[in-house]
Amino acid sequence: MEEVEEKLSTVNTDKQRIKIVEQFLLSQIKVIQTDKLIIEAVKLICQTNGTVRIKELNEKLFISQSPFEKRFRKVVGTTPKKFASIIRFNTVLDNLNNTKSLTEICYENNFFDQAHFIKDFKQFTGETPENFKRFL
Repeated sequence: MEEVEEKLSTVNTDKQRIKIVEQFLLSQIKVIQTDKLIIEAVKLICQTNGTVRIKELNEKLFISQSPFEKRFRKVVGTTPKKFASIIRFNTVLDNLNNTKSLTEICYENNFFDQAHFIKDFKQFTGETPENFKRFL
């Protein structure tokens, strides 16, 4: 954990920080590969860029919500919903560098509307997407 904190303190951008945290979380999954159901859940979340609904995961994996969340939190270290939002946000960050408009990015990543997109974005960065994009 100290190594992660040290890496975080040496980078300058939020995108770099997110990559470091994501790598750390994924490395933790590799260490605890005994729960194949949770490994499959992580794969599905990543394949959908974090846009899959947790209820959908429960149905695909034939498990009810409460035991699924407990197992997921034990293996991954966070809830499936939070993990999915991190993956989705990382996808949004990747899309900020191309020529897509913020509206296109919003709807391609299954945000209900622009207000929801802006609210989630501010939770991760403290900035609106438009302000954040200016710093890139």
